[in-house]
Amino acid sequence: MEKNNQARINFIIAIALSGTIGVFVRGIALPSGIIAMARGFLGVAFLLAFTCLRGQRIHIGASGKKLAILFISGAVLGINWMFLFEAYRYTTVATATLCYYLAPVIVILTSPLFLKERLTPVKIVCVVIAFIGMIFVSGVAGNGLPQLSEMKGVLYALAAAVFYAALMILNKRIHEVSSYERTAVQLFAAGVVMIPYSLLTASVTPAGFQGQSLILLLIVGIVHTGVIYLLYFGAMDHLSGQTVSMLGYIDPIVAVLCSVLILREGFSLNSLIGTILILGAAIVSEMSQSGHLRKRC
Repeated sequence: MEKNNQARINFIIAIALSGTIGVFVRGIALPSGIIAMARGFLGVAFLLAFTCLRGQRIHIGASGKKLAILFISGAVLGINWMFLFEAYRYTTVATATLCYYLAPVIVILTSPLFLKERLTPVKIVCVVIAFIGMIFVSGVAGNGLPQLSEMKGVLYALAAAVFYAALMILNKRIHEVSSYERTAVQLFAAGVVMIPYSLLTASVTPAGFQGQSLILLLIVGIVHTGVIYLLYFGAMDHLSGQTVSMLGYIDPIVAVLCSVLILREGFSLNSLIGTILILGAAIVSEMSQSGHLRKRC
């Protein structure tokens, strides 16, 4: 019981830390692709160093096919980060995070095609509610179409949600590979795939890697990636799937609080309504998936 309680505390710390990443990314004067690349390489370097210090090693025992899926999923992870970090530049952290959390809804919509799961009435209702929530969060419900920069932020966040949904689906196809091995390959692949993109699109000077930007970049790579993944996967072995799913929604709540209290970004009544609708729909969907809603179709 004590081990389970410690695991729950570690998991909550990991998820809460994850919710603060937008505040740190906002202060990094580097292109989103560079931040995503650095996050991948710094994260995997931290994991490798940690396992070495403990006298362990990460052994990639996956077959060629599984390794290919792992690398593709890592590339998807890197692109997902890039879009999310870009969203932070054009809209509030709260709006970007909440639109990003439409990923589970996208998984539901595509599950009949990719996961061979059927859409139940409960899931369809959750999709509709989440979509209405997105309309409120984006500002369309109150003010019509938002300004171009705000709309770009929403679209970038939705693109990030699509890629995160793809990552979730790909991870369901990866079996018999430990969490640490999978994470190490995915983080490395996320960094690698960002190299050509950054070289082709980003204009970076050495000054960008100095002072505040460098410190915040190290924090994002080491704390928001390496430390969080260690706490996350170490705790998951002692927690039920239901607990993991429910506690996961601490992330967007923390992100919204950081947006309002630290960054002093606006948060209207419509944003609050949208938050309740999106997170409520996602939670009900999780409960339905876990069998807590036994509604027959």
